[in-house]
Amino acid sequence: MPPGPIRIPVLEGDETGQELLEQALRVLDGELLGLELKLPRYDLSLANRRTTANGVVEQAALAMREAGLGLKAATITPEGAGDVGSPNRILRELIDGRVIVRTGRRLPGVAPIAGVHDPISVVRMAVDDAYGAQEWREGEPGGAGEVAMRTERITRSTCRAVAEYSFRTAAQVGARVYGGPKWTVSPVYEGMLKEEMDDAARRHPDVEYRPVLIDATYAGLLSGATDAPLVIPALNRDGDCLSDLVLPMFGSIAGAESILIAFDDEYRTTVAMAEAPHGTAPALLGRDVANPLAMILACAALLRHAAERHGEACERASRAVYAAALETIASGTRTPDLGGHAGTTEFTSAVVDRIASGRRAG
Repeated sequence: MPPGPIRIPVLEGDETGQELLEQALRVLDGELLGLELKLPRYDLSLANRRTTANGVVEQAALAMREAGLGLKAATITPEGAGDVGSPNRILRELIDGRVIVRTGRRLPGVAPIAGVHDPISVVRMAVDDAYGAQEWREGEPGGAGEVAMRTERITRSTCRAVAEYSFRTAAQVGARVYGGPKWTVSPVYEGMLKEEMDDAARRHPDVEYRPVLIDATYAGLLSGATDAPLVIPALNRDGDCLSDLVLPMFGSIAGAESILIAFDDEYRTTVAMAEAPHGTAPALLGRDVANPLAMILACAALLRHAAERHGEACERASRAVYAAALETIASGTRTPDLGGHAGTTEFTSAVVDRIASGRRAG
């Protein structure tokens, strides 16, 4: 185990995203968890990104590469072409993040959609595909003959990372690898991911593998394919859309964490950055009603990844946070998006109390 405190860079954000981060840090507390933590903070608010010309984003990425961990609040991406752009894109490029994992899971006492009981993990590309495309238009602007075009790209290495991580995850949790791109229509472009999925299936023969076209994947999620835990490998935009379907199937998009992962050449995790899958929710700013569950679970997931470097104490702390959050929901303390009446602060306080009670009892 490395000596000294566990460093977790904290990337501050905007609006309700920052409010939820502050609540989550009440849980990610060294004294509460029995860990020696150091949480250096980096102000990634839109105002500071503009002031530093994204220099603070570069500093945060370097800190995460050194620590192997990071916790990020939701941030605003401005629409203007000449503005500072998306901090998520910059961070992914600078830490070489290849995969984003979002897992929907059953929340106690919350009725899921379509009879879903087992977890569903969407493993999507973090780079390449539609979000890195070059776009342009030709012809008279606004005329009937105007044409919009774009050039997208994916890399073999990113496809391999998505496929390999999907099968390794499925092997660990006893899940089925399900879904895939539209390889019949796009055998060259989308077919590259399918090729890597097939190769990974040969490397992991004990994992059940059911490749399904992306449109059939959507249909299957609502009509019977969820009879077992699922891991769904996906292209970047497909995975973004899939996770926005899967997470609300379990009750709320705020009910699960999102993890960006970078790998070494053997597909071992080198950096894990945890965040909530939702945005800054400006309509909820200052109202103390937003659901902090995703950010709290992000802390739990981060501690699980920290255990790979820092040992069993982090794994115990991770389990304690997961258990306390889900037990709080089971007890009936829920925010309005889950049919309850608890506020943001009240819900977090209940989680903190359960963790503290568990440590005293232990």
